[in-house]
Amino acid sequence: MQNAPAPRPDPSAHAPRNAGVPLAIDWFDRIAVNTPAAERRAATLTTRRSLKKEWQAAWLVNAIRCMDLTTLAGDDTENRVARLCAKARAPLADHILEELGLEALHTGAVCVYPTMVAAAVRALEGSGIPVASVATGFPAGLMPLDLRLAEIRYAVDQGADEIDIVITRAHVLAADWSALYDEIAAMRAACGAAHMKAILATGDLKTLRNVYKASMVAMQAGADFIKTSTGKEGVNATLPVSLVMLRALRDFGARTGFRVGFKPAGGMKTAKDALAWQILMKEELGTDWLRPDLFRLGASSMLGDIERQLEHHVTGRYASSSRHALA
Repeated sequence: MQNAPAPRPDPSAHAPRNAGVPLAIDWFDRIAVNTPAAERRAATLTTRRSLKKEWQAAWLVNAIRCMDLTTLAGDDTENRVARLCAKARAPLADHILEELGLEALHTGAVCVYPTMVAAAVRALEGSGIPVASVATGFPAGLMPLDLRLAEIRYAVDQGADEIDIVITRAHVLAADWSALYDEIAAMRAACGAAHMKAILATGDLKTLRNVYKASMVAMQAGADFIKTSTGKEGVNATLPVSLVMLRALRDFGARTGFRVGFKPAGGMKTAKDALAWQILMKEELGTDWLRPDLFRLGASSMLGDIERQLEHHVTGRYASSSRHALA
């Protein structure tokens, strides 16, 4: 007998959501970040922990569980979204899944533009895979606030379970924390029951101090996740930037008791990258964060390499990369 299809996810079924707190500039105003030390810490993470054989395979499988499979192209179509959703439902070839002893595996979410949300919802019906939508004038965010809020509401009305918003970078560069807080709080309200990921576009923020401060303001305003990048900046996710954001997550949790999720995005392409960011998560926040409701990887292009590495693990040989469907 076939198992009954999984229901669509209920965003409220996660750990208690970050309710936000009033803006508290004194939490971060005098923060100091030792950039060389952050870079050294990030550089030594993967050299101090080696993952081999079945351990490496398990971590790569977990990376798939935490991946937001994404298409954000100007020529997206409903058929392309349907193909992406099919890959999200079955990210590994059947023979790899069988050799790994897994009955089923799917990605953490599928992320699309607002106009493609309805197509993704249809394609994922019964899978339990959330649909995420970028919004708020992605990727630049340089639209009037009322239009950005309207885009959020449109995506939610179309069925999005998660909304990836972009902040106004100018607020960070001008240290206008009240404006940044008010903007993100309004976006969080517009999301309603949908979880909100706040994209900080860290490559545009100039300093690691700004990265920490923007992270803290986003969480104070109620972000469920903080995310490094849109994937469209000149510099996207890096380990030093991610380290600083995780320290902000830890500090916010210590003050409030809320656990906020983290999503690195952009610039990650290989299975080795998937391992590096998970090692960072484990070292800084512990294994509790290595699950889809607290950690996502915004790097669809790495799925092909992960599948290739897992095929080598179960067969002892590498398949040509052309045999593995690109996300």
